[in-house]
Amino acid sequence: MVAGGKSASEMFLVKLFAVVPALALAAAVPLAWGWGLGWVDVGLAVLFYSITCLGVTVGFHRYFTHGAFKAARPLRIALAVTGSMAVQGPVIAWVADHRRHHAHADREGDPHSPWLFGTSATALAKGFWHAHMGWIFERELTNAARFAPDLLADADIQRVHRWFPALTAVTLLAPALAGGLITWSWWGALTAFFWAGLVRVAVLHHVTWSVNSICHMIGDRPFTSRDRSANFWPLAIVSMGESWHNSHHADPTCARHGVGRGQVDISARLIWVLGKLGWATGIRWPKPERLARKLKSPVR
Repeated sequence: MVAGGKSASEMFLVKLFAVVPALALAAAVPLAWGWGLGWVDVGLAVLFYSITCLGVTVGFHRYFTHGAFKAARPLRIALAVTGSMAVQGPVIAWVADHRRHHAHADREGDPHSPWLFGTSATALAKGFWHAHMGWIFERELTNAARFAPDLLADADIQRVHRWFPALTAVTLLAPALAGGLITWSWWGALTAFFWAGLVRVAVLHHVTWSVNSICHMIGDRPFTSRDRSANFWPLAIVSMGESWHNSHHADPTCARHGVGRGQVDISARLIWVLGKLGWATGIRWPKPERLARKLKSPVR
């Protein structure tokens, strides 16, 4: 088994946490109604959501997949670790999948395009399910040797890749430990495990998957691209700027996806801060002349 693929245990973890947190999310509303949810749970959920979401958006996506900036070694390892704690698969497999997506966007070979089955209502419903989460259960493994040879050659990233099962445990148990210590109770540990562990993972999963599904089906397309990627503003904040997807596909290596006025991009702001601290260098910010060449209509 090459390091870039997913072992049986890793695939089991990804599938398990595609289903179990979703069930937890379905139970969340009645559970929250009157008991079982407090400010400690909310605070921990927001904190761990922000850390792990940015680990994916800044780390797995903009840095490891597209090389939108260069990172010092400690930052590189930290981004790999926090991205892995989103429980979306080990780092090398995630990057290989996403590079394959860009190589074949909305065409045969794209692992999660919603347009692979046709344009009828039935085909689009099937395509939405496939793009949103069905591809996780149905797909073939991406060839990491072809799509992520740089990461396969990196000993640090290989190590973090192998840590994926352990980091899955950490991402669930750390909120429980924090909740228990803050409230000094087993009940506080249990509710933090539920809200800041299971529910947080579920919400982050569906936000990420919505970029694969919704942001390839509906939204604005101000820039020319080879696919049907679209900007979908309602997801901008919770996705940390990833839902400016048409802008991203028009210029994949750019560190900022929200390139228009008023387009909030929290991930780009963090990259800016990392640059000011000297931890990130060679940041590829948007260039007006490149945007002008790609622009079809004014960005709204």
